[in-house]
Amino acid sequence: MGAHEIRIRLGGVSRQRAYQITSRADFPTPAADLSQGKVWFTEDVEAWIKERRPHQDDVDE
Repeated sequence: MGAHEIRIRLGGVSRQRAYQITSRADFPTPAADLSQGKVWFTEDVEAWIKERRPHQDDVDE
């Protein structure tokens, strides 16, 4: 899952807000840092959302 998908999954937050969230110490570590940006395991991001933002846990993907 890239930053764009995370933005969508978090309800359409801005790029800046997505960067702030993904830079938090409690956010999952990226699976890879590619030339086009960081990517995360979907399962890790979904678990973080379920724990930290339960109101967004039931959003359709």
